[in-house]
Amino acid sequence: MTAREIPGAADVPADLLEALFAYEAAILADDLDELDRWFLDSPATLRGDDAGLLVGHDAISAFRGLRGGVADRVIERIEYRPLGDGIALVVSVSRFTIGGRGLQTQVWQRTADGWRITAAHVSGRPQPFNRAMWRTVGDPLFQGAWQGPLAGLTVAVKDLFAIKGYRIGAGNPTYVDSVAPEPRTAPAVADLLRGGASLRGIARTDEFAYSIAGDNAHYGTPPNGALPGALPGGSSSGPASAVATGQADIGLATDTAGSIRVPASYQGLWGLRTTHNLVPRAGLLPLAQSFDTIGWITRDGETLQRVAEWCLSYDGSASTERVFGASSGDLPWEFRVPTEVLDAVEPDTRAAFEEFLDTLGAPVQRVPIGALVGYQEPFRVVQAAEAWRNNGDWIREHPDALGPAVAARFRDAARVTADDERAARAALEPLKARLDDILGGAQLILPTVPGPAPMRTSDGAQVDATRAATLRMTTPAAVAGVPAVSIPLLTVPSPLGPAPVGVCVIARAETDIALVRQARRIASLI
Repeated sequence: MTAREIPGAADVPADLLEALFAYEAAILADDLDELDRWFLDSPATLRGDDAGLLVGHDAISAFRGLRGGVADRVIERIEYRPLGDGIALVVSVSRFTIGGRGLQTQVWQRTADGWRITAAHVSGRPQPFNRAMWRTVGDPLFQGAWQGPLAGLTVAVKDLFAIKGYRIGAGNPTYVDSVAPEPRTAPAVADLLRGGASLRGIARTDEFAYSIAGDNAHYGTPPNGALPGALPGGSSSGPASAVATGQADIGLATDTAGSIRVPASYQGLWGLRTTHNLVPRAGLLPLAQSFDTIGWITRDGETLQRVAEWCLSYDGSASTERVFGASSGDLPWEFRVPTEVLDAVEPDTRAAFEEFLDTLGAPVQRVPIGALVGYQEPFRVVQAAEAWRNNGDWIREHPDALGPAVAARFRDAARVTADDERAARAALEPLKARLDDILGGAQLILPTVPGPAPMRTSDGAQVDATRAATLRMTTPAAVAGVPAVSIPLLTVPSPLGPAPVGVCVIARAETDIALVRQARRIASLI
């Protein structure tokens, strides 16, 4: 069948039909330069799909570079509607050779260079579920209690927690094949189920949680629900993406060096890292026990407060034994900004944060906390030593099982000596004491990360540089073992369009519930 013989094609002007099929040929060939040419080079050009909306030719071009083409397909029907002089709406139905259909809607405009697309929306071939986001999923996978404060909510569980009858996957296909099914469910999961939430599924993690980018060499990169084409942030990438895309209400996650706070910031979510050792880590595959902390990711502060109040209370938790001190009251309405962090963030982030502080309406003092690398380096050494003790034997038995970036990280970890670890632990003690003193009468407030999420097309060197800069900002809270919440309050420019950046509030230990209330109060003022 020729192009003109396709149902509906006879109504399309000849030059527009030629442009439509030239563009379709470029899609099937994944010819990025040709695809760029067919979109009008304008900051007002639009492209949308199930991942979100892109505005501007540059943002569309940046996103397209990571897509990797589409499956082979043929156009089997066209609908054409003239909208005005030199402007037309074209809707085409495509059939994929591997099964399924898609829909492409485009507004074309006649220019001096010929027809060009000014707006497009793509509905691709339906997918059963996103394997980069989910390891397994159900509707639900496990039903929680039929009543309780969390009734009706669904949970995406990071693939580090034990769930009875399932194996822990740790983001690695060789690992999941090498371990036995779990005999019981982790308390952190069970608490949510007892509160009425249901388990939606087991969500992907960066390998062994030893990353904060959100990519995975084996399963791919989960989508960023707030910024199409950007990295989702890790290592709790799967739960965060599930929450951001509306496939779950709660992400049960871990934060060792920022793995809740970073994806929350990148995807415009709320994320709480709880006080170290407050939520029991039984049934959790460890990375570094001195810093591993359990917490939650949600789309809104009200849901996060419901979860925290249930899981951190005697009524809600079957295993939490701490007393929560000031969590029963309010934290002081006073904040301190670490000057070293402001010097480290990207200019657009700093400008947005300074504007935010002007509207906060609270006493804000700028204080030094010490060189950020002074926190990050001894943290890195202790984390690496523990990560190797936890996983070194398995890695030696499976030398080719890891992706390149995580494998390099573990090679470095294997070289940490006992003397290195002792020195690093000694260096961390006064840093923790310093932060405890600063947090005695106020909270620290700072941008969660240096800037917006990097593009998925960023090269390894760019991702590594962003990782290092991010860890320098996220490790102080981990060193102190204190709670930290990321609130989606800032918007900054990025190559992919306006992007979210979180504001992080850090409080003294065991004030977790009060911290969430404080965060909601802050958000209500903006």
